[in-house]
Order: sequence, then C-alpha cells, then structure tokens
Amino acid sequence: MRIVSLIASATEIVWALGCEHHLVGRSHECDFPPAIRSLPVCTAPRFNIEGSSLEIDQRVKEALAQERSVYRVDGERLRALRPDVILTQSQCEVCAVSLREVEQTLCAWREGQPRVVTLVSEGLHEVWDDMHKVAQVLHLPERGHEVVAGLHRRVEAITRQARRCQPAPRVACLEWLAPLMAAGNWMPELVERAGGINLLGTAGHHSPWVSWEQLCHAAPEVILVLPCGFDLARTRREMPALTGHPSWPTLPAVRLGRVFLLDGNQYFNRPGPRLVDSLEILAEILHPEQFSFGHRGVGWEPL
Repeated sequence: MRIVSLIASATEIVWALGCEHHLVGRSHECDFPPAIRSLPVCTAPRFNIEGSSLEIDQRVKEALAQERSVYRVDGERLRALRPDVILTQSQCEVCAVSLREVEQTLCAWREGQPRVVTLVSEGLHEVWDDMHKVAQVLHLPERGHEVVAGLHRRVEAITRQARRCQPAPRVACLEWLAPLMAAGNWMPELVERAGGINLLGTAGHHSPWVSWEQLCHAAPEVILVLPCGFDLARTRREMPALTGHPSWPTLPAVRLGRVFLLDGNQYFNRPGPRLVDSLEILAEILHPEQFSFGHRGVGWEPL
C-alpha cells in the first residue's frame, strides 16, 4: 500500500501504527518523526508565511475573500507517487490542505484514482476515532485498538491525578495573537483534564476570535500562548503583540507571573498521538508540584 499524507497529524498516526514504510509522500508541514522529512513534498502555501501574526491573518483573509485556497497541491508530483491512499482533512482550510483542494487535483485523473480518507477531529474523542479510521484503512484494526488504548491509559492516569490538585487555576489559551483567538476543539478538554478551568474556547467547537475586553473580563490566572503553526522561538518573537497592549499588565496571569509559551506547531495544533504529550505539558505547567514529564524547554517555557 502506498500512502501520501497531506496533514501532519495523519503522518504521526501512520507512524504510531508502525506503518511508516507505507508512506511515499507528505505535506510541507509533515516533519515528525524527523525521518519523514526525506519523503517528497506534495503541498505548499500560496503566499509568504513569514511575518507577524497580523500580516499572516491579513493574507489568509485576502485569499479566502477571493475564494482562493491557502495551499496548493503539486498534482504532478502526487500523481507520480502513485498513491493508493491519500490522507487529508476537512476541519480547517487555514490549517492544512483541505478535502476540496485534493478533490480538485484528482478530478483530472482518468485512471488510478486513489482512496481519499478524510480526518475531522473537533474534539478528543474524534481524534481517537480518526486513529481507528486510519488503522482500518491500513487493515490493522487490532493495532489501532492497542495504540488508542495505550493513549487512553496515559490520559486517564493524568486526569485522575490532576483532579486531586487544588486549586484549579482559570486558564486562557491563545491560539492566535493579532487578532486574538482562543483555543477550541480538543484544547478545552485537555485543560480540564490537566486540572485547570478553561476560559473562552468551547470543547468540540472551532477556535473563536475574542476581543481584549473578553480576555480582560475572563480574568485568567494562567495564560497559555500557543499560536497555530508557531514553534517556541517564533512565539516569543510574536509576544510584543500581547505585551505591548495597554491592558496586558492588568491581567491577573501577568501580575502572578503565570504566562507560558507553548510549541503549538509540534504539539497542541496536531490532532494525533502527541496530544497526550500536550496534556503532559499542560499538567506540568498548571501543577508543577505534582507533574514532571521533562517537556520544559522543548514543548513549553515561561515568559
């Protein structure tokens, strides 16, 4: 079986199932595990992804307003790879190549049509469902059950311990900085399971835009900064978008010194196996007296 994965989380799922040898192509964002980087790249953004949060936001909105996709698929390369299966997603046209883009690319193929498997994880439960779906496609349902069961055990162990931690801090997760966006989908559940009280975003729903007035009214005791697609270094460079706002010093989390930068790109933005590592990161931050998994300096760091 020849698989092309056009979304980083799907690549990690295939790897977790022990089927990396089936992968023959990847998206430009697929970079973990590192060995995957040797595979041919089949996608690219349509505009310059460098710049500030505000500049990137403006470019994305301009593209969508003109009904242009944010990413392009290299149809010739994809066809040359002769995939049997293409893994893609239908959750967000901004985060990764969408199902529509893949279908438009394949409509010109007169023969050798691959099977397109679409993942759509809006909450933690759907992440597990998508892992089972990929395992079924690979004809390894039992292996899928084993992998998901192992992840479940890690999640439940942290959840049980975190429930005993008091007090539970009020937490704001910021997924974009200019304009402000709170984290939705699986993030609210992860925060709750790590022993926090999630503010602003809603579990199982898309990440919402929020105003500074809403952020101030929420009065978070902890602020987690995890911009979509940014690593720690780039997140730190973007922090003036927050720290330069006149309301920033008034926030309880700022006064308490409980603002943390997280690697959203490698962990929190990818609905795959490493969401459990993301839960470990949250537990370390929210209750350092109870949890220590060794993620500091790699997955997160204090402001």
